[in-house]
Amino acid sequence: MAPKKKKRTGPSKGEPPRKKAAPPACCPEVYLTRPPQPEEKKPGQLDDDQLRQFFEEGFVLVKDFLKPEELQPVRDDIERLVDDLAERLFKAGKIKDKHKDAGLFKRLTLLERDFPGTAVILHKTGKLPKSFRDLWSNERLLNVMEQLVGPEVAGNPIWNLRTKTPYNEQTEVPWHQDNAYMDEEALGTLIPTAWIPLLDATVQNGCMQMVRGGHRKGVLAKHVCCTGGTWYVEMAKEEMEQTLDCDLTKDVVTCEMPYGSVLLFNNLTPHRSLSNISTDVRWSLDLRWMNPGKPAGLWGLKGSLPMRSAKNPDLVIDWEAFEAVDRNKQQQKSVDNVAGAEDEFDATIQGPWMTRWEIVHHNKHTRSMVNPGK
Repeated sequence: MAPKKKKRTGPSKGEPPRKKAAPPACCPEVYLTRPPQPEEKKPGQLDDDQLRQFFEEGFVLVKDFLKPEELQPVRDDIERLVDDLAERLFKAGKIKDKHKDAGLFKRLTLLERDFPGTAVILHKTGKLPKSFRDLWSNERLLNVMEQLVGPEVAGNPIWNLRTKTPYNEQTEVPWHQDNAYMDEEALGTLIPTAWIPLLDATVQNGCMQMVRGGHRKGVLAKHVCCTGGTWYVEMAKEEMEQTLDCDLTKDVVTCEMPYGSVLLFNNLTPHRSLSNISTDVRWSLDLRWMNPGKPAGLWGLKGSLPMRSAKNPDLVIDWEAFEAVDRNKQQQKSVDNVAGAEDEFDATIQGPWMTRWEIVHHNKHTRSMVNPGK
């Protein structure tokens, strides 16, 4: 039985009102056109070659953008998140060993071994510790975003802490365009992502691969759901070649990155992460921004978070209101899996994107959507 579709709601509280318009089917200008550039030179801004690459190729890798002392608080807060989850699992009788001495890059793997699904539970927690907030609103990152989306900058509600434990299918993300997870209106919104690894990202531990120029037609290719035992949608290589005019023999770029680097790309650039065949957890954050006057893409479930405004230079970021809406719970409830949304140890993920694409492979994630509580 097909899942019942929810009626779309308007923008969430905190998101500026916007005119409703027919979703564009093709809009290359959104992804290829630079906005007017700031007259003032600011720290962290991309140079002309980097801007050209972002808009023409769909991504740019900026090495040594962040200093270790800026990222260490993020590592520390991740350790605290892992510790908090381990304590809750232990008190609930899910695990017998909290592995307290294992360290940031080993502990989650051991917890995952003892209670499969731990990495997914942490991934969907959705908490924004102070270090995450500070990184998302980092002055130099916002200076870059002004160059990409203009002087009005907001955080997009789709952000993730990636918990890529070794040899774990649940953390392997196949070829896709980010717009495949968003509603139709988001095709008309440029949503730049900063992918930030919290260690050196290598082929062995699952670095990113990008498809150069895959955004240039301004279209979203066909995806299917769901890959293996995951909640991820996937775009076939043939689809990339035929619909997006990509040549995968020469357009695929493997992005190994030293710690402190940032990979910037847009929401139509095809990408994936490789398998983690190392012995360490490959931690990373993906953070997104946008013009707050445009559709956020999250099916009306949560609005964007204004971070900088030329119109309101005294803007104060309202983190508490933003974090009060749990995106993952809202996604699960929107497809009638209320039980999963309310279970703190539920290791499944569902959302409206599953109803947008053909489900060609069922697993525990799709079954929980069709048969809530199972």
